[in-house]
Amino acid sequence: MQNRVRVLRAEHNLTQAELAVKLNVTRQTVIAIESGKYDPSLPLAFAIFVIMMYLLTPVTNSMVRTAEHRADAFGLDAAKEPHG
Repeated sequence: MQNRVRVLRAEHNLTQAELAVKLNVTRQTVIAIESGKYDPSLPLAFAIFVIMMYLLTPVTNSMVRTAEHRADAFGLDAAKEPHG
């Protein structure tokens, strides 16, 4: 299975070492994933997905931060689910 980790990482000016730190893995692991020599575990694949989605959605990230700030201003915890 081919992945786009290398392309997405490069598009956002992340080095392999920087991505490795964000994922809490070694640089060699990132190299192996990018070259297709290693298939990440499900938790690692999910972490890669989350980081890439965060990098790809700056507008959404800004909207989330704004919503969190507004919720804090009203004494609400935006991270908590509403009680029903």
